[in-house]
Amino acid sequence: MTISTVPPDRNTSLSSMRYDPRLQVETRSDDLDLTSGLRLIRRRVVMIMAIVMLLMAVAATAISGLKPTYHAESRLIIHTPLATKLGTDESSRNDPLDATSETERLLSRSIAERVIRDLRLNEWPEFNPALQEISPIDKIRSMLRGWIDSEKPSLPIRDSIEPIIPKYYKALRVWRDGQGDVIQIGFDASDPELAASVPNRLISIYLEERKDSLRGRVDAAEEWLLLRIDEQMGRAKAARDAADVYQKTTDVASNDDDQVEQIKSIMELGERRTKIEQSRAEARATITALEAADDPSLVLQNMVIPDSIGAMQRELRAQEQDLERLLETYGNTADAVVDTRAKILKSRTDLSLATDRYLQSIRAKLAALDHEDDAIRSALAAAHEKRTRSALAQTELARLQHMADKEQTALDKLEEQRRGLAAQAMLPGAELEVLSPAAVPLAPQGRGRLFYLIGALLASISIAVTAAFVVEMLDNSVRSFDQMAGMSRIVPAGFIPHLKRKDRRDPSMLFGSIQDGMFDEAIRSVMTSLKQSNGGKLPNSIVVTSAHSGEGKSLVARSLAIDLAANGIPVLLVDGDLRLGNLDSFFKSELKQGLNEFLCGQAGMRDIIHHHPSGIDFIPAGNASLHRRVRLTDAADIVAMAASQGQIVIFDSAPVLASADTMHLTALAERTLVVVKWGKTSRRAVEFCLHQLKTARNAEIAVAINNVNPNKHAMYNFSDSELFASSLRKYHEFT
Repeated sequence: MTISTVPPDRNTSLSSMRYDPRLQVETRSDDLDLTSGLRLIRRRVVMIMAIVMLLMAVAATAISGLKPTYHAESRLIIHTPLATKLGTDESSRNDPLDATSETERLLSRSIAERVIRDLRLNEWPEFNPALQEISPIDKIRSMLRGWIDSEKPSLPIRDSIEPIIPKYYKALRVWRDGQGDVIQIGFDASDPELAASVPNRLISIYLEERKDSLRGRVDAAEEWLLLRIDEQMGRAKAARDAADVYQKTTDVASNDDDQVEQIKSIMELGERRTKIEQSRAEARATITALEAADDPSLVLQNMVIPDSIGAMQRELRAQEQDLERLLETYGNTADAVVDTRAKILKSRTDLSLATDRYLQSIRAKLAALDHEDDAIRSALAAAHEKRTRSALAQTELARLQHMADKEQTALDKLEEQRRGLAAQAMLPGAELEVLSPAAVPLAPQGRGRLFYLIGALLASISIAVTAAFVVEMLDNSVRSFDQMAGMSRIVPAGFIPHLKRKDRRDPSMLFGSIQDGMFDEAIRSVMTSLKQSNGGKLPNSIVVTSAHSGEGKSLVARSLAIDLAANGIPVLLVDGDLRLGNLDSFFKSELKQGLNEFLCGQAGMRDIIHHHPSGIDFIPAGNASLHRRVRLTDAADIVAMAASQGQIVIFDSAPVLASADTMHLTALAERTLVVVKWGKTSRRAVEFCLHQLKTARNAEIAVAINNVNPNKHAMYNFSDSELFASSLRKYHEFT
């Protein structure tokens, strides 16, 4: 931004000055811009610190409740007893013990209950929730759960073992050491002696449970086998009796010659039926051809027919040839021609009668073939049925015999299992070798609270920085003219620093106390940019607008008017926001008529122009209810009147995206100034706003960025960041 200290003169020609955004250099994907990252962290340091403090407060509360935990463990090997490998037969040999299964037995519910009762874990607050004090976090969690769920949570029962079981399993750890058979049992507790007592007591209870379980399993298996053997004996006897009875009652033939004869008979009948089908097909074809033909003599030429019919057909053909020769010599009325035609008619009649008799004979033959086919088909079905019954009887007998053998095999296996189980009942159970019993630990395990605090701090910083990066990535607001470098036909008019809220609300601050301040210099710079873009002369009319409301366009319009009036330049400030204008309240006037009344024809131009002691003539918006009846084309009269009196007209127009009136005023005014709020107005809104304005007037549009925070702006990596900060430093040094 360029801050001018010389008051602008309407008739002074300035050299052409334009803000050219610095070209953005495309960085390669493998380049790491640490400066941009540091600038981002610097911009969001307040947010990062707030997130870190919030997360650390939660983490510190959780870490402060941590208590030292002692860990004790024992190592042991569970293997098959040596006596099980000394048997002379295979039935006396057992499979080796599965270390995974034995690990699950160590974690069984029955052993856990005995350990809890023997060591009185229900008297330790860390295992019994009924003895624990409710922490503030748990109280808050219960309160939130109560808001969501109307049912009250059940309180833990003091003498119940159910709440202790999950705590016990959480503190207990049983695992295998690699791929070997070594099993490690570890336990965590706040008391070192208790941590060592649980693994040792667990081993002794396991041995007792293993012995009792093995004896019970053997007894139950033996009783089950005896019942199965009795049932299997009955099934084996029933299967043998069924096979013997079936063979006697069905008298199944076992002679192979009978089966061969049956197959041979079926094949002969099939061949005979095939020949009959061929004859039937030929007869049907002949009948179809003769019945469908209009002249049977033509059809009979392509068929195999009896000799008598063939002689009649040849005679008919000879008579037709004679008729053709006679017609070549005589006329149709000649006696020879008439006689020949009579002969041909008689021959055709005889041929038709012979053909009909031949057709009837073929039909009789077809009926005989059908009758013969029915007889052969019945004989073939009977042969197939006989063959099927014989095959089914053979199959059923083989099945019954196989079932009898299968039931006997099952009975033999059960007897073998019973003998093997009786041998196993005489052998000892599993053997356990304790490599190292659990000893009382001398120091707690894990890290100290300081380590967890440092870890929580690092994690909080990472989360906070990540959140800052996400917020920065989602920010699409305009903060620099570099972001509008791709928008055509715009003129950067400069930056306008933000004012304090009390200064924006108090008009007296604009009229006097800050005229020599940084804000006034920025307004002068905007006016200078408008003059330069207008060929070195101040424009006769200016429309000041924005994309949305609340972006400071009214403040900029009024400040431009105050600056011009302060430099002795006549100015007319018009409130162009016909619905929401508040220019009368800014000048603290109680005017009743304004631009709405003039555009509706209810007031004259002199009735709506008011003079302020600061030297500014202004036109308020007037009655907003008349907005729908206005004719914006009459606003050209105001511009013409102001030009005749040497005044500069400044329209404080409505936002472009909120009212279509701004496009009409833009078409009447000489220059257009769009105010963009720094860090709030999105780039998409600016693009759409400029597109709407360019549609109404094909000219360059000046853009000013308002409400700029100089310190925050200097933290961005824009080409105008350092220039703006440098101008501010020079201004402060000068003042």
